[in-house]
Amino acid sequence: MSEDEGQDDLVTEEMLWDRIPEVHGADRANTYYELSARIFARGQYDEALALAETARDIFSELGATDSTEGLAQAYSAIGYNLNQLKRMDEAATAMSKAVEILRENKSPLSLELACTLGEWWYTSKNFEKVVEIMHECAQEHLVDGNQIGAANDLHLLGCAYRELKQFELAITTFKEARLIFKTEKEVIQVARCDQKIASCYVELEDGEKAMEAARKAIGVFETGHDHRRETFALFEYGKAEVLLGKLDDGLLTLDGVLQIISEDEPKDFDLIIDIETRMSTVLRGLGRMDEADEIDRRLIAVREAMEDVPVSEDLGD
Repeated sequence: MSEDEGQDDLVTEEMLWDRIPEVHGADRANTYYELSARIFARGQYDEALALAETARDIFSELGATDSTEGLAQAYSAIGYNLNQLKRMDEAATAMSKAVEILRENKSPLSLELACTLGEWWYTSKNFEKVVEIMHECAQEHLVDGNQIGAANDLHLLGCAYRELKQFELAITTFKEARLIFKTEKEVIQVARCDQKIASCYVELEDGEKAMEAARKAIGVFETGHDHRRETFALFEYGKAEVLLGKLDDGLLTLDGVLQIISEDEPKDFDLIIDIETRMSTVLRGLGRMDEADEIDRRLIAVREAMEDVPVSEDLGD
């Protein structure tokens, strides 16, 4: 460690605050940025956000070429704070600005932030944006020789295609990711791809291929004692059984998944409703109408409880 690096480590937050009236231009912006980073680390995201925005404003006013990296860092800091505050659309917008600036300046940091941006767009359900950015990330990682990075990008890209109901394209993309993960001996990741492939074949109503892919995933997850992922693979397997007309087997599998999922806290009622709705359909196919009616009765109550309350509804009555 150099003498200067040692001195930097000794700079306290109080010293940074004291420095602000004494410095100008890029030094002042960098001081606000450093304070933002310190306060972000403490979990005070509103305050850290305000400081990062101040740094951004100063860098923007400077407009000099040598301030562009600082401006990108300020935008990324804004994004990270907004992400922690669950303001996902705003976070992704800020991060996209950082990526744009860094790419214009051919900075190696752009790829890492672009991957983060893709994940945020996915969380925001802006799947078209995910497709756009993760395709570029995958290609850049392949050029750089980062096989695992490319496979992760392709996996997220496949998930976006699946959400967009482009199931054939999703399957092709998951298979590309799977091949790379297999080459790199990433066994659990291979099985994750198989589970996603199974879910796409279910949507395409190809029960045989769905069952084959789900069976592979179940075998790996069970062997690896990854019971959470095994449960989701079993869910796809149960759907495949139903598609193939194996209603009794499918019902048994779905019920087993339901018993596991129902133990989770907090309850994932959207998933529970999905499973039980499928079970009701199977029961009707088996002629067990009373049991199906009972499930449907309960689900009506659950759906009503989950409905958004109209703003105009009087909660005082």
